[in-house]
Amino acid sequence: MANYKDAGVDVEAGYESVRLMRDHVKKTYRPEVLTDIGGFGSLFQLDLSKYKEPVLVSGTDGVGTKLKLAFVMNKVDTVGQDCVAMCVNDVVCSGAEPLFFLDYIAVGKNEPQVIADIVKGVANACVETGCSLVGGETAEMPGFYKIDEFDLAGFAVACVDKSKIINGSTIKAGDVLIGLPSSGVHSNGFSLVRKVFEPIEDTYTKYEEELGAPLGEVLLTPTKLYVKPVLDLIEKFNIKGISHITGGGFYENIPRMGSKDLGWKINKGTWPILPIFDLIKKVGDVEEKGMFNTFNMGIGMIMAVDAKDADAIVEYLASKGEKSYIIGEVTEGNGEVTIC
Repeated sequence: MANYKDAGVDVEAGYESVRLMRDHVKKTYRPEVLTDIGGFGSLFQLDLSKYKEPVLVSGTDGVGTKLKLAFVMNKVDTVGQDCVAMCVNDVVCSGAEPLFFLDYIAVGKNEPQVIADIVKGVANACVETGCSLVGGETAEMPGFYKIDEFDLAGFAVACVDKSKIINGSTIKAGDVLIGLPSSGVHSNGFSLVRKVFEPIEDTYTKYEEELGAPLGEVLLTPTKLYVKPVLDLIEKFNIKGISHITGGGFYENIPRMGSKDLGWKINKGTWPILPIFDLIKKVGDVEEKGMFNTFNMGIGMIMAVDAKDADAIVEYLASKGEKSYIIGEVTEGNGEVTIC
């Protein structure tokens, strides 16, 4: 007699996964969360006293093929932060505060401790950004995924007062571009990373002198979370536009924060390009434009501000232990990015 477990789906393992992740999830709960883990839907009561005209902002993303490296390195406790960061770093570009997050984990075989480790990373990132992990889904899909592989995606919901939405409409020629440093490759461009390095035997576990660590460890450095420093800046300065530098690098993402009638001049040498990008360029023989069109090159978030505020913003961030760099300016143009 056939049963679900014989077909490759272990419901008991699913129950154990929920038990192991429960404490990680509950530590993320804001006061607005009205439900516990395990329901069919998650309830979140928006505190309307904080907003005059609340506007919800949502974003969704996944970790992508960076997961392939996590499988090789047998390290899954950091990719949860990648998943959260890719979503909350997007929604904060509108000036919105992340409220809650949900994740989706699809696996070939449910290994409860692995699921708990993934969710622990998600939960820790949620705590760091002040949003609640209110729900999710673990789908066991035998025959679709390999038994030791999984996919991870999620989405975030944030809120901002309508009058405080950052949409780039006030950006003008002469404004200054401030860059916040990345922690590494983040979670974009890994199809190219793998094409460059995977033909080399034991490439990820080998110690790289240029990096001061094994390549795989450096590549798995989780995506930096920008929510708290950006929200702090928005309260104190006039931040006109914000761009999260993700897939498509500088050329695709910077123009997204402002008018098509503007140009964006980036000055090379105004920030330190991380060694990992130099290594990718050298080993893969990748042209410079291709690097800036794929990777963040050491800058994960860029803000457009009035020139008179730029130095004060850099100094304020430094007082909070956050590095930042004046990396360029806004010009008249047709939406093109110039890197020189």
